[in-house]
Amino acid sequence: MAHISSTVVKLQRGAAAFERNTGAVLFSESSSLTKRVAASGSDPLADDSNERWYGHIEVGTPPYTFIIDCDTGSTDFFLPGPSCGDSCSGHDVYNPNSSSSAEPLGKTFMVEYGDGSMATGDLYTDTVSLAGCNANAQTLGVASFYSYGFSSENFGADGLMGMAFESISAYGANSVFQTLVSQGAVPEPVFAFKLASSGSELYVGGVNSALYRDPFTYTPVTQQGYWQVTGDAIAINGKQIVNEFSAIIDTGTTLILGDTTYVSQLYAVINATEVGGGVYSLPCDAMPNVTITLGGKSFAISAETFNFGTYGSSGNTCLGGIAGGDGLGDVWVLGDVFMRNVYTAFDVGNSRVGFADLA
Repeated sequence: MAHISSTVVKLQRGAAAFERNTGAVLFSESSSLTKRVAASGSDPLADDSNERWYGHIEVGTPPYTFIIDCDTGSTDFFLPGPSCGDSCSGHDVYNPNSSSSAEPLGKTFMVEYGDGSMATGDLYTDTVSLAGCNANAQTLGVASFYSYGFSSENFGADGLMGMAFESISAYGANSVFQTLVSQGAVPEPVFAFKLASSGSELYVGGVNSALYRDPFTYTPVTQQGYWQVTGDAIAINGKQIVNEFSAIIDTGTTLILGDTTYVSQLYAVINATEVGGGVYSLPCDAMPNVTITLGGKSFAISAETFNFGTYGSSGNTCLGGIAGGDGLGDVWVLGDVFMRNVYTAFDVGNSRVGFADLA
């Protein structure tokens, strides 16, 4: 699947940016890979087939609203610009010339993904408002080209907003949320996600107590690049297959991804069939009981979220929500198939990720 290769390449590019920006190695060799009273705010998210969740952001002076894809697996923020032409057709365009607060940085950018999707253009700074919280002089990419993967028929948002750490930024700049924190624009250095078919939300500046049940289980970030933590175990139908693994918590990845070797061991327990590209099929009425243990607590993956849709013409065979990818090593990517089962808090101030049961 293109989605798997895209995620692997995204991680590899982030790791390269981390090493370039910090001089350190992100993954081990075993892994191939102005002051004011601040207020928190909520940004309701629209579900796109349980694969992406779209929010809104305001940019410029006067402000203009854009639809964004929120991605905790990257850092940089870009929108289509006025010179993008046909490749950005169908998207709302950000024009820095129409904003009194926009400033050119005199630098170009390129972001690229494993499926060939890419955007190129120029870097600017401008005022950005996310869930009512204002970031001044935020670095953003103004695209002059969108590849087919970012065309309006494939990508329902206008642009993408990364929410990981500066060390993996292709721009060498803070994410929007990191800018909000550094400027004291949020009451707490925390943002949180609920991802679901309805009621989805990005909460900025804290957590929404109406959406989860206490307590939170926290796991420390092992290195500030991705939102990368250490997991305890992954089990299927009560059989523990993976022990102590590295996990990246990524809203921008649909599936749960692991190295092909571990994933094949998981599916062997239930005699699932590989259909190619690290993807496995199984009877639709026989979804396994999968648990992922983080911070000493096991979180179950519901049958509904594990089922990634029907496969073949019979209507009785479905695809599993865990897939294998080459080159991941000991790193797992816990994407939306996992995150749809928990309320997730990303705590910048304490460099940790918290998980709680959904209310």
